[in-house]
Amino acid sequence: MKQPLALFLLAIAAATIAPAHAQLLPQASQPAQTVAGDQSLDRIVAVVDDGVILQSELDDAVRAVQQQYANSPNQLPPLNVLQRQVLDRLILMRLQVNKAADQGIRVSDAEVDQAVAGVAQQNRMTADQLRAAVQQSGASFAAFRQQLSEQLIAQRLHDSVVRDSVQITDSEINNLLSSPSYKAGEVHLAHIQVSIPSGASPADIQAAQAKATAAIKAIQGGMDFNAAAIRYSDAQDALDGGDLGWRRIDEVPPAFTDTIATMKPGDITPALRGPTGFTILKLIGQRQPERQVVTEYHARQILITPSELMTPEQAQQKAQELYDRIVNKHEDFAKLAKENSKDDTTANAGGDMGWFAQQAWGATIAQQLAALKPEQVSKPFQSEAGWHILELLGTRQADRTDEIARNQARQAIGNRKAEQAYDDFLRQLKANAYIKVMVPELRDPDQPGNGNA
Repeated sequence: MKQPLALFLLAIAAATIAPAHAQLLPQASQPAQTVAGDQSLDRIVAVVDDGVILQSELDDAVRAVQQQYANSPNQLPPLNVLQRQVLDRLILMRLQVNKAADQGIRVSDAEVDQAVAGVAQQNRMTADQLRAAVQQSGASFAAFRQQLSEQLIAQRLHDSVVRDSVQITDSEINNLLSSPSYKAGEVHLAHIQVSIPSGASPADIQAAQAKATAAIKAIQGGMDFNAAAIRYSDAQDALDGGDLGWRRIDEVPPAFTDTIATMKPGDITPALRGPTGFTILKLIGQRQPERQVVTEYHARQILITPSELMTPEQAQQKAQELYDRIVNKHEDFAKLAKENSKDDTTANAGGDMGWFAQQAWGATIAQQLAALKPEQVSKPFQSEAGWHILELLGTRQADRTDEIARNQARQAIGNRKAEQAYDDFLRQLKANAYIKVMVPELRDPDQPGNGNA
């Protein structure tokens, strides 16, 4: 699960975690219309705990998904199936927002403004142009902002759950890297997930298996995998065609890695039984890892920081004086660093920063390093920390494959645990909620009875 994250807008029924591709999908705000009579009708389609989801909300979200697939409408399932898919995601989003409110998770107007600016930038627009585009489509900009706000809240809930439940030890990293089943490289996957509810009965399991079998038969009958994901998958990325993007093989659940190892691009697995249901995987592509050789820099610095006793102007003047003493008077850099530098990590070592990757000390220092030759001293420059004088002592090529492999293994374990932890959290959240779908045709026909929904 796809870092600070970019804030991209999907339809309100989209996944809680921001997807990897920006999309402009405004919600239409027009009320639902009756098929006959052309009169406004807004009914309750679902009760979720103490709240409700209205027909107009469902219609708006469905319309947004249809706009998303305007260039490939054949990938969408029949309208009744799409409505059930979207309603399920509306319910899940409502549950997450309610849970976040119970935990005191909030977002400010300024944060929503920042999210709007991010969406505008991803769509190569200004914020004003984005507002105009939303309104021109007949949508409510206030609803657009509300959707972004809910996505931010759900993301923070996700982060809170993962932070509290996911820990990674060095022994886990060592075990993964030394495991005979460990395989380096990356795979591009898509999936169809047919979930089993928490505390599933034999009938629930049988219904899920039948749904997964129907998905397999549809694909074998010529249906595009992405279209089948939209129609059959219960995963939150179903409306994106189940595309998981590129991920390291060690991020794939261990139960699936042996199966993937025998596949070729284009291959599709049978329905694989897992702890939360049935999964169908498609291997879209794969690529092998390369040795990670990077340029490392050896440098030393003097940092002068403003303080209560030194104004920013005085700090700049002090840095310039030291630069003149080093370059024009040929005084010893290390001695001056020990006497004057305010960087606690390097001052006692004469400003020696050791060997490091270019970006290790931040973008400002990295930019200066790129312009220096060995044994050259930079003119004083400013960063958020203060005024710096930098001397490049040398460069070297370093193979950091093993170090990067450990970092990636840590990330892979973390991602895998986070995905499982939040999936379990959502399943439990849904199992403990009161959910009643009021419209019979919007109930999932593959689930026996109606359970709590």
